[in-house]
Amino acid sequence: MRTSPHNSTMKQAILWVILVTMTAHSSRAYASQSLPDRARLAEQPQVQAALEWLQKNVASVNETQIRLTEIPAPSFQEGARAAAVKSMFEQAGLRTEIDSTGNVVATLPGAATAAASSSSDGRDTIVLSAHLDTVFPAGTDVKVQHEGDRWIAPGISDNGTGLAALVALARAFRAAQIKPQLTILFVANVGEEGEGNLRGMRALVDTYGPRLKAVIALDGSGTDHVTTKALASRRLEAVITGPGGHSWSDFGMPNPINALVRGSVRFISTKVPAAPRTTFNLGQIEGGTSINSIPHEARLKVDIRSESEPELTRLESALRECISAGVRDEMEAARDRSKGKLEFKVELLGSRPGGDLRPDSPLLVALRAADDYVGNQSRAERSSTDANIPLAQGIDAISIGAGGNGGGAHSLQEWYEPAGREMGLQRAFLTLVGMSGIAPKK
Repeated sequence: MRTSPHNSTMKQAILWVILVTMTAHSSRAYASQSLPDRARLAEQPQVQAALEWLQKNVASVNETQIRLTEIPAPSFQEGARAAAVKSMFEQAGLRTEIDSTGNVVATLPGAATAAASSSSDGRDTIVLSAHLDTVFPAGTDVKVQHEGDRWIAPGISDNGTGLAALVALARAFRAAQIKPQLTILFVANVGEEGEGNLRGMRALVDTYGPRLKAVIALDGSGTDHVTTKALASRRLEAVITGPGGHSWSDFGMPNPINALVRGSVRFISTKVPAAPRTTFNLGQIEGGTSINSIPHEARLKVDIRSESEPELTRLESALRECISAGVRDEMEAARDRSKGKLEFKVELLGSRPGGDLRPDSPLLVALRAADDYVGNQSRAERSSTDANIPLAQGIDAISIGAGGNGGGAHSLQEWYEPAGREMGLQRAFLTLVGMSGIAPKK
C-alpha cells in the first residue's frame, strides 16, 4: 500500500474509474450508473477491507498451501485434495459442489444474475481457477520440507501456490462482504497436467461457455508475467508390438524396442524452426519384461509444441513416418521373420488448442491496472495453461502466478518462498473484482 494517504486515495480513484468503466459494459443496470457513482467505488471500505484481509492473513494462506500440497493429487486421482478444497470453500460460506468431471465449483452469486435481462450479452460469470493435479505419480513423497525460508516438496509451487490463493480470495470476498455485480465461480479444477488434457477446464467451458465473461487461472508463483497467448501442443504415443521371445533361442526375431529406437533416432533429427518457435520432447519410453526376453511391446510418449498449428501437423506427420520407417528397418534387419512381424500405431493422447487474448481486452486492462496499483510490472508471454481452452473459443482468459517465488517445477526438488506473496494475492483480487464489479448496496 502507498505511504501517502492522499496519493493512495487518488490512485484508488484512477484505478477504479478504469476498472468499473470496463465492467459496466456487462450489465445494462450497472452501465446506467454515472461516472461519479462508479468512481465512488474507490471510497467503499469493502475494497480496502479485502486488501487488508489478504495482507493480514498471509500466515493462514501459507498454512493452507502446505496442507493442500501434502495431499497427493496425481492427474485422474485428485479426489482427496478436491474434498479438502470443497470443505474450505464451504467454511467460507460458499455454495459448493463437485461436478461430474471432478472440479470443485464454489459460487458467489452476482447481482446481474438475478435478472437475465440485465446482461447485455448474456455473459454474467467470471471464473477464477487453480488446478488441483500434479505431474507426480501416486506414492511420491509430498511432505513439505523447510530449509530456511524455502519450502521444498513436489507440487509446492505448481500448483500449491495457486490453490492457496484461490481459497484466500474466496475468503477475502466473504470477509469484506463484497457482493459482485457478475457471478464469480471459484474453481479448483482437475486435469491440467500431462495427459489430463485440460479436461477440467474443457468441462467448465462446455457447461458455462455462453455465460463466461472471463477466465483467470492461478498457476504457480511469481508476479512477473501474464499468459495472454495459448501455446498449442499435442501429446502422442507410439506403440510397437511383436511376437516376443527368448534372448538366446529367438535371437534375430524382430524386436519392438529396436524398432522404437530406430524410429526415435530418425525423429530427433527432424529440423524445427526457431520462428515460429517449435519444440518436441521424448518424455517416456516403456517396454520389455526382463533383460533376457525379446519384448512383445514398446511404447514412446512424445510432446510437441509450436506457435504454429501447421508446424504441429508437420511434426506429428514426421513422428508417424519415423516410427513406420523404424519398424520397416527392423523387419528388414531381422534374421527370423517366421514367428511373426511387428505392428505399430501412433495415437493422439491429447491436444491443446492455441489462441490469443486481444490487446484491447477489458481483462488485460484490469490486470494492468492491478499491476499499476500494487507497483508491479509484468510481461505478456505464451504458454500452455488452462487458459488455452477459453482463449481458443474466443473467451477472454489469462493465467497468472499467485505471488511469492518458486522454482524446480515438475521436479522432486520443487520449491517455494512465500516472501512477498501478498502482492500476488492483491494483484489477483484487484484483477478479479475489476472484472466482476461490485454491486451497489441497497
